[in-house]
Amino acid sequence: MVAEITRGNCFPIFAFDVAQSIDLDGAARRVASGVERQTVKQKRRAPAYFEYQPAPLRVLRHAEPVSVGTCLTNPTIELVVYDFGAVSVSYAIPINGPLTALPALGYALWGNEVLRADARRHVESFIALLGDVAVRPRLADFVEDYAIFQIEEIAGGASAASLWSDHAQIVAQTLRAEPRTLSEQELADALGLRLSFGPDDATIIDTDAALLLDRDGEDLRAVLEFANTQLVELRHLDQQLDVALDRSYEVLTRSGLRLGLFGRYDRNLRWLARLQLDGAILFQQLSTVVKLVGEQYLARVYSLASRRFHIAEWDASITRKLATLDGIYAKTADRAASRRLEVLEWIIVVLVALELLVSIRTTVTHTP
Repeated sequence: MVAEITRGNCFPIFAFDVAQSIDLDGAARRVASGVERQTVKQKRRAPAYFEYQPAPLRVLRHAEPVSVGTCLTNPTIELVVYDFGAVSVSYAIPINGPLTALPALGYALWGNEVLRADARRHVESFIALLGDVAVRPRLADFVEDYAIFQIEEIAGGASAASLWSDHAQIVAQTLRAEPRTLSEQELADALGLRLSFGPDDATIIDTDAALLLDRDGEDLRAVLEFANTQLVELRHLDQQLDVALDRSYEVLTRSGLRLGLFGRYDRNLRWLARLQLDGAILFQQLSTVVKLVGEQYLARVYSLASRRFHIAEWDASITRKLATLDGIYAKTADRAASRRLEVLEWIIVVLVALELLVSIRTTVTHTP
């Protein structure tokens, strides 16, 4: 029997790094309409706590529909603005009909340059609207995209377990954006990170897409969207640190009295200090913007998404690079101090020599 989706949506998401930070209150005043603060709803376990600090800004904007395969996006998009300088753009594509049609949509979405370019245009327009409430605005070249397939109803009341049993091949192909039949090993990997709160709901998280069977999955989508945004920020910070380390090694290996005399070390030290501070602040913001307390469903969703996105590995890489940068700063500061002492010593030597020359000249001049 072919499973029929009677109601559902696919949400393609694109996350961009746009600024060092964004004043969300100022952004709300600039946008004025179609704005609300996004919070994660607590619908499953009352004692649990999952909240943003501070809450991102959710902005609804009109958008021209975009063709994706045989489908069309809705005429509105949603922008989620985070205070750490990121913006996530979310489209909605209604899905209904046979479950077997989902792999084709997943394949059409994978690396879709038309949709990605459209999202970038919307972000560029939004940055221009923000003006000075965005601190050091710059739109990074790369983008992190993700697709969330949310099925609200399946005809015949198919159970959640059927998604990874009876319909495992179709679901895995959808998540992997692969029209061809997948191997058993690939099926196991694609469907390996999943969880359910009840017999009629399921969340399956993969690297580039997730599939939800949930009548009201807004909270789940918000968590997955944040994890995707966190990933793009970590990638951006990691890239910045790579560039900084390359430049820092060059600074550290330079020699010559000229560097100390003309204050180039001071400029490099200020640059390194600012980069350390910016990196540490962003890293701290990404680590604390979502508060997780207690064993609760959304925390488990976030944990699985973090595992799939390798957030821990990115964290470890950035931590090592920040520590390396700190060591380079210390060595550069020591070298700068050493150079200043050398310059001062030479100045003293020159002054003493001049004093001796003046004394000898004076003595010779007054000798009869």
